[in-house]
Amino acid sequence: MPQRVTHEGAECPVARAVDVIGDRWSLLIVRDAFDGIRRFSEFQRNLGLAKNILSSRLRELVAHDILEILPGADGSAYHEYALTPKGRDLFVILVSLRQWGEEHLFDRTEPHSVLLDTKANKPLRKLRVTDHSGRALGSEEAVVRKVGE
Repeated sequence: MPQRVTHEGAECPVARAVDVIGDRWSLLIVRDAFDGIRRFSEFQRNLGLAKNILSSRLRELVAHDILEILPGADGSAYHEYALTPKGRDLFVILVSLRQWGEEHLFDRTEPHSVLLDTKANKPLRKLRVTDHSGRALGSEEAVVRKVGE
């Protein structure tokens, strides 16, 4: 089996982030944690994923301080997983992926889940990238530069 390529020392923040959350299961585990899933068996049941793969992904997410292990809320011997502040910062990534998927991967009549604002009970406004004054930017209006240049 080929050795996994790592981007751990890459100068690109996207490459480093993909190393941590870019496999096919990690963001779905984080999504489920946002949805209130906390126990190994719940993640497994919801994702339908092999125990060894789930165990490996959970270990990685804990190692990168995205999830933390806590004692069972019910006082049982089972432990639970909860998002850390670093993990909760992934919310905007999940919302952005969800909105992209809603727009590009479903036709208008196909049923799908929708993320709602709990106070207004309405779908969230589409995320957008803005400049320092709040003006919406397109990809052609942004450039990557190294810090200090």
